[in-house]
Amino acid sequence: MSDKKYIALTFDDGPSDTTTRKVLDKLKKYDVIGSFFLIGDYIPGREDIVKEELDYGCDIQNHSLTHSDMRIFDADTIKAEIDETTRRIVAISGKEPTFFRPPYIYVNDLMMESIPLIFISGYGCDDWVPEVGAAERAKKAIEGAKDGAVVLLHDLEGNDATVEALDTIIPELKRQGYEFVTITELFKRAGINYSNAKKEVYSYTDQ
Repeated sequence: MSDKKYIALTFDDGPSDTTTRKVLDKLKKYDVIGSFFLIGDYIPGREDIVKEELDYGCDIQNHSLTHSDMRIFDADTIKAEIDETTRRIVAISGKEPTFFRPPYIYVNDLMMESIPLIFISGYGCDDWVPEVGAAERAKKAIEGAKDGAVVLLHDLEGNDATVEALDTIIPELKRQGYEFVTITELFKRAGINYSNAKKEVYSYTDQ
């Protein structure tokens, strides 16, 4: 039995023109990888940024096409949101996403029935709230960590406080013995795949 602890850094709402590259620079600085949940509408014109994520070994996953509250959509609209985002990701990566993060973490039964992906939340660090500074974001990320955890962060445009927080989060979690892996690797290590995943929204693999 391994004593190693595994954790996945995940970033929502990209790709963005400047913040995504700043996040990638931090990951490279500390020699760790992460996973990016992309908004389909943000991909056109930023394919080079997505390629940079892939070339570094990061995961690319689905965060819907328009970042809408999908609870108000019918099944066809839900599928269209997912399918078009997946199509845009496949056009760059050649690989279909296996995970979906619902916008705002809003979920209903129809979404669960219509989307053939594993639903991911992650424990949040309030890093989409401008008033929450880098130190508080880092504190929340570190306090929520445990083996099999998914950290929910954002690489949305201008979110520099999260970029700054990574300078605290990554070294401290490394000091605590965590290995940073992609969301795919995290779930593979836990033996979870689409066929056996619970119909719920995961923040930790052992929930």
